[in-house]
Amino acid sequence: MSSDLIIDVSPSEIVIALLENRRLVEISREKSGAKFAVGDIYLGKVKKIMPSLNAAFVDVGYEKDAFLHYLDLGPQFATLNKFLRIASSNSNKVNSISRIQSEPDIDKEGKIVDLLKVGQKILVQVAKEPIGTKGPRLTSEISIAGRNMVLMPFSEKISISQKIKSNEEKIRLKKLIQSIRPKKYGVIVRTAAEDKKVAELDQELNRLVAKWDTSFAKLKRINKPTLIIGEMDRTTSILRDIYHTNFNSIIVNDQTVADEIADYLDSIDPEKKKIVKLYRGRQPVFEHFGIDKQIKASFGKTVSFKNGAYLIIEHTEAFHAIDVNSGNRAKTGLDQESNALDVNLAACDEIARQLRLRDMGGIIVIDFIDMHQAANRHKVYEYMKEVMGADRTKHNILPLSKFCLMQITRQRVRPEEHIETAEVCPMCKGSGKVVPTVLFADELGSKVNYILKDLNKTKISLTVHPYVAAFLTKGFRSPQIKWFRKYFKWVKIKSNNAYTFLEYHFMDENQEEIIV
Repeated sequence: MSSDLIIDVSPSEIVIALLENRRLVEISREKSGAKFAVGDIYLGKVKKIMPSLNAAFVDVGYEKDAFLHYLDLGPQFATLNKFLRIASSNSNKVNSISRIQSEPDIDKEGKIVDLLKVGQKILVQVAKEPIGTKGPRLTSEISIAGRNMVLMPFSEKISISQKIKSNEEKIRLKKLIQSIRPKKYGVIVRTAAEDKKVAELDQELNRLVAKWDTSFAKLKRINKPTLIIGEMDRTTSILRDIYHTNFNSIIVNDQTVADEIADYLDSIDPEKKKIVKLYRGRQPVFEHFGIDKQIKASFGKTVSFKNGAYLIIEHTEAFHAIDVNSGNRAKTGLDQESNALDVNLAACDEIARQLRLRDMGGIIVIDFIDMHQAANRHKVYEYMKEVMGADRTKHNILPLSKFCLMQITRQRVRPEEHIETAEVCPMCKGSGKVVPTVLFADELGSKVNYILKDLNKTKISLTVHPYVAAFLTKGFRSPQIKWFRKYFKWVKIKSNNAYTFLEYHFMDENQEEIIV
């Protein structure tokens, strides 16, 4: 399977699209100046204790206080708290947590009122980004993720990824980590560490420990809630988690971001640095690679997959519901049971893709086409587990019920990706009545007149739907030629498939939009 990463960088956001065999499977957006990414470590301040919930609300600088449950404090919370007191002290001369005496693990059945009080400073990590009206979800079980491993300060445990199948490799990695792990640090070995040499793992481990050690110096000078250790930017963190040797290309339309990614690849796989390519085309990068079209086809209530079959996807407050429909799909020579099995297996592929693409979390209920044979229901269950194997997000799949309902739980750590694909008519604004379309070219002409004469612009471009672009540019009597003869200035016409039919935007020579 080949993978490609297409990255669209704009002043307001970075949009990252992952393609597998040229098919869009994941899309992620990072707003400029976005806060509270999963993995960020903050110095927080306890604002409110909720004994009935056995939880606390913590100020980390967000408009709404973040939520911290007792079970998310972590076994080594007492030791972490001791570290914070020592690190914040002006007389602190300790430069490594290995010199801090460990405290006993906290009681699993304990009460949060016994450990926290209002106004107390506390080290926390973002476990879930703000979703809807809720603030961030926090944990005090601190971890720092790398490409091959996750560092767990104050823990002594070594865990190996269950996705590494070879027992010999698991034993090798455990012995290797035991030999290089500093005291008071636990390590979770990720799947990417399989077959890696000791030198590479040791180098990454030292880098993660050094990143944690920098918090000592920061904590001395800080009294208010603030970021202590930030996750890397979304682009590089996604690359860290999904990168593998089958990547064909990483295409970026921004030189700075391309350089950052190339530098990161150089540190983990120097031979693959050359797959980073800067896109210089005239079309928007997503339009050039057909991503805009895939987005339009993949989001929305109804999603088609094979031979007329389709999914209906509904989102409620409590869960997501997916209904599988055969449509006009029917293979000749197959009975109803076999045809239902065929459609349901094909639906599994699209459902697995939709869960990743929309980043749907929580409870997902799938209503498959009825199958009466238990063996066929088991085939669908096993195949769904297989196709969901590529999903990095933690999930749990239950077997189909006798009514062919399947339940999936999928971890939610950030807001679901929602893209509105239905287009409101730009002329009627949803009223159902429009001005005569023959006047549209006249409307554009009056805008051009105002920009070129009243605003005295010399170079402008007009981006419209491809059908409108064809009307404006084709022939010797086209509006574009008429404008040139009238103003002796050339209006560059661009097309964009993502635009609605009568949508248009004027841009000046600096690619800033002209509002008219």
